[in-house]
Amino acid sequence: MDTNITEMLQSWGEGDPDAFSRLVPMVYKDLHSMASFFFHRESESHTLQPTALVNEVYLRMFREEDLRWDNRRQFFGFASKLMRNILVDHARSRQAIKRGNGAIHIPLEDVLGLSIDTGPDLLAINEALELLGQEDQRQSEIVHMRFFVGLTVEEIAQVLETSPSTVKREWRAAKFWLHRHLAQQPAPQSPTSAS
Repeated sequence: MDTNITEMLQSWGEGDPDAFSRLVPMVYKDLHSMASFFFHRESESHTLQPTALVNEVYLRMFREEDLRWDNRRQFFGFASKLMRNILVDHARSRQAIKRGNGAIHIPLEDVLGLSIDTGPDLLAINEALELLGQEDQRQSEIVHMRFFVGLTVEEIAQVLETSPSTVKREWRAAKFWLHRHLAQQPAPQSPTSAS
């Protein structure tokens, strides 16, 4: 299966117009599982659903030109970042409509082990990851793979071609950095406290 997916990805990258339609059924289940993992951390009131998120990923990929992947790991890594970007864009538009209220809250205690009284919203997390990426790109990627994609330490080590102990060390450092950064941010306003 991995070989078939890699072949389809390479054919698509080389300009085969039918490769995308052959690829979709091969990766749909995995992409839907990934999207469901994203929504596991979202508010129940979220207006998007996993299927809609996967469809938006397909649309954005189909519109892109010169996409090339060497293997399925790169493809799914790209897809997970697209999902994150779509959710961030959606959160921004909802926040703009509600004038700063109603941001999506994600419980960080489950994955990051952070204990913050009022959980930061998706926009704050995305901003923090972008800042962390400027300081340490690999730590930012580890957080993305662990928090958004749900990979284990061992799986991340395979993707990054490093040892699990290195991933654990970088993961601890990234959690400390995020905790410090997010704890310094003002708590999101509740609808009743807005003026």
